[in-house]
Amino acid sequence: MSRSPRRARALASLTAVAGLGLAGAAVTTSPAQSAAPAGDCAVAFPVDQLAAGDAVTGLTVTHGTTPEGFTGEVLGVLDDGIGPDVDMVMVRLTSPEIDRVGIWQGMSGSPVYAADGRLIGAVSYGLAMGSSPVAGVTPYDHMDDHMADPMQDGIAVDRTAARQIARGSDVSAARAEQGFAQLPMPLGVAGVGAGRLTAAAARAGDRSWLPRSAYAVGRAGAADATAGDIVAGGNLAASLAYGDVTMAGVGTATSVCGDRVVGFGHPLDYSGSTTLAMHPADAIYVQEDLVAGFKVANLGAPVGTITDDRLAGITGTIGALPATTDITSSLTYADRSRTGVSHVTLDTPDALASTAFYELLANHQAVVDGPIKGSEDLAWTITGTDGDGTPFELHSSDLYSSSSDLTYRLGFGLGDLVYGIARMGGVSIDSVTTDSTLRDDVTSFKISRVQARQGGEWVTVSRHSGLVVRGGGRLAVRVTLTGGGTTTVLPGSLDVPARFSGRLGFFGVAGGSRVDLGRPPRDLGQMQAWLDRQVRHDEVVVLLARGPRVHSGHASVTAAARRAGTPRYVQTVLGPVGGVVRGQAVSEAFIR
Repeated sequence: MSRSPRRARALASLTAVAGLGLAGAAVTTSPAQSAAPAGDCAVAFPVDQLAAGDAVTGLTVTHGTTPEGFTGEVLGVLDDGIGPDVDMVMVRLTSPEIDRVGIWQGMSGSPVYAADGRLIGAVSYGLAMGSSPVAGVTPYDHMDDHMADPMQDGIAVDRTAARQIARGSDVSAARAEQGFAQLPMPLGVAGVGAGRLTAAAARAGDRSWLPRSAYAVGRAGAADATAGDIVAGGNLAASLAYGDVTMAGVGTATSVCGDRVVGFGHPLDYSGSTTLAMHPADAIYVQEDLVAGFKVANLGAPVGTITDDRLAGITGTIGALPATTDITSSLTYADRSRTGVSHVTLDTPDALASTAFYELLANHQAVVDGPIKGSEDLAWTITGTDGDGTPFELHSSDLYSSSSDLTYRLGFGLGDLVYGIARMGGVSIDSVTTDSTLRDDVTSFKISRVQARQGGEWVTVSRHSGLVVRGGGRLAVRVTLTGGGTTTVLPGSLDVPARFSGRLGFFGVAGGSRVDLGRPPRDLGQMQAWLDRQVRHDEVVVLLARGPRVHSGHASVTAAARRAGTPRYVQTVLGPVGGVVRGQAVSEAFIR
């Protein structure tokens, strides 16, 4: 077969058509057309024996779990159109649904057969700019071999191929000649809701672990579909997580041989050897769209493991399920409480962090069913093993308060922490557990006065005052808080190290909401100590920092400390006090 000349990087592109389900009502599909039976253990048809005009048939699901037929013809073959040594077969297809919607998301993996019944490959790509019956087919002989060559940015098309595409679609030859490119497969997320997914993506900032193109799907286990429904042309889903929160891509099985399944015709996450969960699915209907239609589907419970996620498709085994990391969220609010669990199958920082984030949102939504306003005391525990296989357990807690919505702050905080820990070399996370209590009260406290014992008297601390502290002695303090119509006085003291003697110092008192100890360490051995130093938002920290030695004259303690680098310090924590504490007081200090 002749080689197609290379041209500019693709602009008009083929879309990876792995399906995602969105909430919607079912519609009735047209009767199935006749097609070559899929059978088991399909035999590949050699791509180099295809010619333009060759008739093809195929199978896909538009409603329920039973495959329906479509027909079509070969337009041509793009040499290396998918990757090195992986050609792309271009076909023009027809069926009542394809004529109505065009090639849709969810057809990925739909088998395409030659006239003799052998399997050419799987529908995996569709023209991106509007509805079209033209599809790109991944050859089955590469799907079955788990080819994993590096993906290309774009695929050039010669003028002959472009004219063939134009004759069978509403895309001009000039646009088609610009080339083809596979678009990323969007991720379906169940349990959170479309509105929350959109809001989360808008607030995510530079968090790379949160999917930006997630859509709402039906949760895993919602459908009655079983392993027996995974047949050639039947629905097939692969999930990164399932349970309270499901994150999955929905497409089509290309061939089933015994307990082995091949599908999609393109990768889900391009992770190579992997441990995704395999699911059947029940299609509700196919929704038309200006760009590309998409399949609305509910996922069944997991029935096996996807073991390969490669350039030419996914492959898995029906039977044993993959090992999972469980993300558990327990929430109590008034007389309501709920515990939700999500099972993460893909042990990557992104999958773990995003599932932890979504699980927290989903469980709060289930309990409160509205904006999460008030104060919430959240405790979390993360368990796992380090690079040597030694078990670890990390834990912490804090109080959060908001009069609008707490969940994004809580979720992003937990997600960032899980992501950072999962990225540590050799670390494997076994479980993430949160336990929290929400109340409507949003009372907060303000530091209204700070006093220190000086020469037998209580002296009010201010930025313009100065303290004299004795090294080796004890500094008595008291902090007055006001809020919620009450006044509270917190007594405390600091033991001043003798080694601080003869130095300028910095004395400060701050509410926990004002304290930031910076980014967490990148070493697991230091993580719990760093967590223990954190000051809760409902606590008050009293601190004395050691500056440089004093020789003569006076100097600003903050400027002196800055010149000396990060000073050593001692601190004590007062509280908790039942509400978020805000405000601070600072003063220079001379340590005798």
